[in-house]
Amino acid sequence: MLIVSKFRAWVGILLCIIASFCPMLKVPIKGNWNLYQSDARLFLITYAIIALAVLCLFIRKVGAFRFISFVMAIWYVLAVIAVYFTAHNYTKYGFANKLIGKVVHFQWGWIVFLVGVLFMLFSVKRGEKLSA
Repeated sequence: MLIVSKFRAWVGILLCIIASFCPMLKVPIKGNWNLYQSDARLFLITYAIIALAVLCLFIRKVGAFRFISFVMAIWYVLAVIAVYFTAHNYTKYGFANKLIGKVVHFQWGWIVFLVGVLFMLFSVKRGEKLSA
C-alpha cells in the first residue's frame, strides 16, 4: 500500500511552481531568464505535469501521483538538457555557438526546481496495510 506525505507533496508542487518564475539562465545584456523566457514549450509542459500532480492529489490516486512524480523527474532532466543544448546550439555558426555557450550560465532556479521534484518523489512511500 502506498502512503503519501501530503505536506511533502504540496511543498514539492509549490517549489516547482515557484521555480518556473525563478531565474533559470543568465543571458548577457538581456539579464536573467525564467523558464518561460528560455523556452515557452518547456514552461507549458511543466505546468501541465504539475496540474496532473495536483489533480492526482485531489482525487487521492497515490499510485498516479507517484507515476507523475517520476515523469516530473524525467522531465526535469530533459529540460536541463534541452536548455543546455539550446544555449550551445543557438545559431548555425560554430564560433557564435561557442561564444554564446560560454556567456550563458545556469542560475539558481534549477536548484529550486530540483528540490521541488525531489520533494515530490520522496513524498510517496510504501507502507504496511492495517488489518482490522
